[in-house]
Amino acid sequence: MTSAVEHRFVEVNGVRLHIAEQGRGPLVLLLHGFPECWYSWRHQFGPLAEAGYRVVAPDQRGYARSEQPDDIAAYSMLHLTGDVVGLIQALGESSAVVVGHDWGAPVAWTTAMLRPDVVRAVAGLSVPPAPRGPLPPLPTLRSVLGDGFYQLYFQEPGVADAELARDPARSFRSLLTGGSGESPRNDPPRPWVVPEGRTLLDTMPEPERLPGWLDEGDIDVFVREYGHHGERAFTGGLNWYRNLDRNWELLAPFHGRGIEVPALYVAGDRDLVRGFPGADKLLASLDRTAPKLRRSLTLPGCGHWTQQERPDEVNAALVEFLGELDGRGAGD
Repeated sequence: MTSAVEHRFVEVNGVRLHIAEQGRGPLVLLLHGFPECWYSWRHQFGPLAEAGYRVVAPDQRGYARSEQPDDIAAYSMLHLTGDVVGLIQALGESSAVVVGHDWGAPVAWTTAMLRPDVVRAVAGLSVPPAPRGPLPPLPTLRSVLGDGFYQLYFQEPGVADAELARDPARSFRSLLTGGSGESPRNDPPRPWVVPEGRTLLDTMPEPERLPGWLDEGDIDVFVREYGHHGERAFTGGLNWYRNLDRNWELLAPFHGRGIEVPALYVAGDRDLVRGFPGADKLLASLDRTAPKLRRSLTLPGCGHWTQQERPDEVNAALVEFLGELDGRGAGD
């Protein structure tokens, strides 16, 4: 029988990070996305710990109980991957399997690319690995989707921050329901675009009922976890988006580099990411970007919140992937 999930804080690169931890064995790091926190992995702790792993899910910098640096530039991809490497070291380990969802996936993929000596394998949920392109991402996205594309809408400091923090419970209900596979807007999936003069939440009214994988107790946890930063509850996560073009500049020395460690990719067929420009090409080139890809799994009817919507399938895929790495079967 495994222990319960335990919570504590660790200092990483001068930033105080909150972590949730369960189990003993080889280290598996679980990296959440936006707007989420450690609780997004609530269904993964037990099964992975039972399978013989030390499971750690941090609130990444700027999120929930973790420290929120003021400087927007402190949320670049080099800071975020540096936190992963620093966290592995702070936990007394020399390597880990890193699993990421949504924004956590690019952090996981990039850390694996930059530090294959530390990341022994990588899994991405929802967001596939994206090689650095020839042009900065924001002008490219603007030319295809216009200024209303949500990642462009997030660029102006204070705007989305105030909108989402005004009523966090409503924000979580709308965003999590809006990205769900049960939402009609995701059949077929398409990216969130805000019409001129409107707000993000105008485009996704508060739902009459939550999807089957989510309840009001879950919403209460997200609201409570985000309450530590008050009016800036969402600012840390939004600052990740405000570094998109800067990340492109900082990663220039690694242009053309692939992912050299064993990899797993899992996503739903109703995930809004599939509607992004160029997503079809990224998915078609997975085995070139990550030549040691073990499996690419598509979950029918699943939306953006992969591990929350389909925990059983995600857990089975992760346990199988980890077991192959360590030379043991799912039941060992």
